[in-house]
Amino acid sequence: MRHSQFGALFTAASVIALLSSGSVFAQTAVDTRIGAEVRGRLEESDARTRGGDAYRYDDYRVQLSAGQRLQAELRSSDFDSFLAIYAEGRTSGEPLATDDDGAGSGMNARLRFTPQSDGVYIIRARPYSGLATGAYTLALSERVAPRHPRPGRISVGGDVSGRLTSGDAEDEDGKIFDAYAFRANAGDRVAVLLEADDFDPMVRIGRIVGGSFVKLAENDDGAGKGLNSYLVFTAPQAGEYVIQASSVSSEAEGGYRLSLEQGPPAPEARSIAIGDEISGRLGEDSAQSDSGAPADLYRFTGRAGQRLAISLKADDFDSYLELFDANHNSLATDDDSGGELNARLTFVLPEDGDYLIEARGFSDAEGRYDLKVEEVAPPPPPAAISFGQTVQGELTEGGAVDDEGRLYDGYAFSGTEGQRVQAILRSGDFDALLQIGKAGEEFEELASDDDGLRQGTDARLTFTLPEDGDYILRALPYASAGKGLYSLEFSDRGPEPGPGSLLVGSTARGSLTDNDALTDEGVSFDAYSFKVKADEKLRFTLISPAFDAVVEVGEDKEGDFRSLAEDDDSLSDTHARLDWTAPRDGTYVVRARSFAPGSTGDYVLIVERQP
Repeated sequence: MRHSQFGALFTAASVIALLSSGSVFAQTAVDTRIGAEVRGRLEESDARTRGGDAYRYDDYRVQLSAGQRLQAELRSSDFDSFLAIYAEGRTSGEPLATDDDGAGSGMNARLRFTPQSDGVYIIRARPYSGLATGAYTLALSERVAPRHPRPGRISVGGDVSGRLTSGDAEDEDGKIFDAYAFRANAGDRVAVLLEADDFDPMVRIGRIVGGSFVKLAENDDGAGKGLNSYLVFTAPQAGEYVIQASSVSSEAEGGYRLSLEQGPPAPEARSIAIGDEISGRLGEDSAQSDSGAPADLYRFTGRAGQRLAISLKADDFDSYLELFDANHNSLATDDDSGGELNARLTFVLPEDGDYLIEARGFSDAEGRYDLKVEEVAPPPPPAAISFGQTVQGELTEGGAVDDEGRLYDGYAFSGTEGQRVQAILRSGDFDALLQIGKAGEEFEELASDDDGLRQGTDARLTFTLPEDGDYILRALPYASAGKGLYSLEFSDRGPEPGPGSLLVGSTARGSLTDNDALTDEGVSFDAYSFKVKADEKLRFTLISPAFDAVVEVGEDKEGDFRSLAEDDDSLSDTHARLDWTAPRDGTYVVRARSFAPGSTGDYVLIVERQP
């Protein structure tokens, strides 16, 4: 990540530069504030998620007050911009809000968010999909509160007819609306129906916090209601709530009818105790959740500080879990953390009392399921590991379990900023996975690797430490069912190798080894710097009898390598040749590397002017 920030309240000391790494890691969020503008760049060395939907990202930390109206705009000509916002410490879960193309021009994003409570929030700047890189600008501002009408009154059992016109109040997205207030006690369930012939209706329920409307629930098309909106809502606490009668389109006008009725009864909460495992079935006769999906509800009693793991497994549907407090305030959700479309969430109870578990499908679903609630011990103290040490271990039932239900062993070590460490995990019993995180009460992954050794399913993780401090290395299986024997090697690889120098018209003879620098994909490379004039035309030839050669030219910007051009097989099936024209005067870097991770051996690199 490379960025700079501009704003009246900023000094140079407020800009935090994160180190580039030869591995994938979750970068520390950069402090920012309302009124700041960040000019950044997504690089190959930036943090990225894992899996088929992986993306690179930069995170920014901002302090917000309840009711404060945040607007974040992400603009880039290099990638399709996407913004998400999370509560601090919850970036591995579902975001609180997202936006793709809300800026209304091209593929830029504009996220609008109003928090319900004071706190620290994380803004994530990323591409819509894929591992795109490039420059971007992130601007944060506080929106002026729109003119909010004094709401009319509506009571449970009542209805009102109205009309949306161009003179009505507008919400933060520019959509006109009418507002109606009602009172409810904690746990009251109401059903709101918004019908219209002239437009596609949208209904929202929320509260007024600090003069701003904070949305709690919304519905566009109610089940079986056509384009009309039908929303079942459970009041999380006693007080006044506001209904917004609006439309999907910002230009829609016309008449509507709004009714407020007592909501259908919540699913009857069956009793379940911590430690129980029960079977159930969702079907046509099941109660419905507030979302309208078949659901079963379970109630249990817990203590403050208890760490629970709740898992929902089903062969017939994609499982979904939600945990509520006794007043139906949502505390946590999970979709697929249990593996193979099963749900699993781990949560530390905040206080003594009753809690509710909702078991359902990700969408309308029917079929059998198994629900398990168990208390899990806090992570055990990690064992110490030293550089140069090889550990023989075994993952067995009853050992430590991570939030996704996988057994793991943890190892603690200390390191310094810029230090390059490497761990190799081998096992004949399970598909090996390695993780590195900062030491602390809760493990937060900084880097991981699955099959980096390129020898079957063994893992190799090479990581450059971003700062001085204590770290945790975890050895675990890729799948939750994995267990068995393993061997863990841990070593200090020294600092990241810097580029050598090379004159145009010269030849370099070298060898790729396991000790070389690595790309994000775990490919070894040697780097050479050279100077050229603008428009100078060069030819790079890389020949190797040992590996499939790739030659790559780029720029080193503040420690980040920016690729400008590369070639794989232009000379032959396994030898590379790249013709390149320098865009300006300067110093550039050429990399001699292999096509695949784990490939090493001798090579010859020729740098010459094009004939």
